[in-house]
Amino acid sequence: MASNRAVAYKGPNEVEVIDIPYPEFELKDGPGVNPANVGRQVRHGAILRTVTTNICGSDQHMVRGRTTAPVDLVLGHEITGEVIEVGPDVEFIKVGDIVSVPFNIACGRCRNCKAGKTGICLNVNPDRPGSAYGYVDMGGWVGGQAEYVLVPYADWNLLKFPDRDQALEKILDLTMLSDIFPTGFHGAYTAGVGPGSTVYIAGAGPVGLAAAVSAQLLGAACVIVGDLNEDRLAQARSFGCETVDVSKGDPGEQIEQILGVPEVECGVDAVGFEARGHGSDAGHEAPATVLNSLMTVTEAGGALGIPGLYVTGDPGGVDEAAKVGSLSIRLGLGWAKSLSFTTGQCPVMKYNRQLMQAILFDKVKIADAVQATPITLDEAPKGYADFDAGAPKKYVLNPNGYVK
Repeated sequence: MASNRAVAYKGPNEVEVIDIPYPEFELKDGPGVNPANVGRQVRHGAILRTVTTNICGSDQHMVRGRTTAPVDLVLGHEITGEVIEVGPDVEFIKVGDIVSVPFNIACGRCRNCKAGKTGICLNVNPDRPGSAYGYVDMGGWVGGQAEYVLVPYADWNLLKFPDRDQALEKILDLTMLSDIFPTGFHGAYTAGVGPGSTVYIAGAGPVGLAAAVSAQLLGAACVIVGDLNEDRLAQARSFGCETVDVSKGDPGEQIEQILGVPEVECGVDAVGFEARGHGSDAGHEAPATVLNSLMTVTEAGGALGIPGLYVTGDPGGVDEAAKVGSLSIRLGLGWAKSLSFTTGQCPVMKYNRQLMQAILFDKVKIADAVQATPITLDEAPKGYADFDAGAPKKYVLNPNGYVK
């Protein structure tokens, strides 16, 4: 039996590479595994040798101690891999295929999956609709920041790349298909971005930058990205975005300097529940700031795409309400302006094949936009620390040496 090494959460601001069991076609008990899922047979699954697996801002929420994640939870929901074994019920996926794994775990059989709502599958998480690898309260499916990982419902979940050599050549772009590229695209798409749109994206982390690239791909006339981190804002400018520094105040005035009016047609929240205030409050956490700001700067009749993560349990919340995900949202303002809102996990399968085609036919360079930076599995703890310190990079773990 092969060994298996993985990145695990060890406590607030601490991750470590540990030894874990090699995957089997059965969900075993372990940190974070829902008791109702223990012993679940995965005859429909595939075991992958990990090609790439990325550090995500959503992982950082857990690593900071801002969720109820247990110690030794194996992290990682952004997975690309090579199929090395398939279960007896797998019909179409073959050993040797290079595949992208949507971070949503979906059965393909429930009414939500059949409607394309793969982010809220009804059959993979006993506690609530929706699941993901290596994430707290998501059913306990083992994370993919590891040398090997089990993927259930392989025929349904896996996106096979058409050519192995081409896939490995473009792997730093294709690795973004598991989460941040579809998630950013979902934020822009649900905000109503189209040809000639003006767009404000709150947050210049990897998802915000992916949303900016997506807005450009959708034909936006002007994409404005806001953040507190000048290095990340510079990265947004590197591929043609306008930027606003929200440490200098609410973005409305700066947007007006760019557009001539203080409002945009489309707004995207790529920050989530650890948002900080603007202007003089920039040093303090204020979790409703981004949503309220977006409602202010999005014109009447516009829409907000909200891929930024909000949680139902936050031990580090600024007050008792925030600790259960209850925020002081100016819903009256949103109602008065007839704004539309789209929240929740991105249904990755709705977009990933089309975005793969855009990558393979050189219509987009998502790896350049987010500064994809390969590191080894052993460098993961430093990668987490650097990312948390605001490095304008997307760290891509390379546990088996596929990335040259």
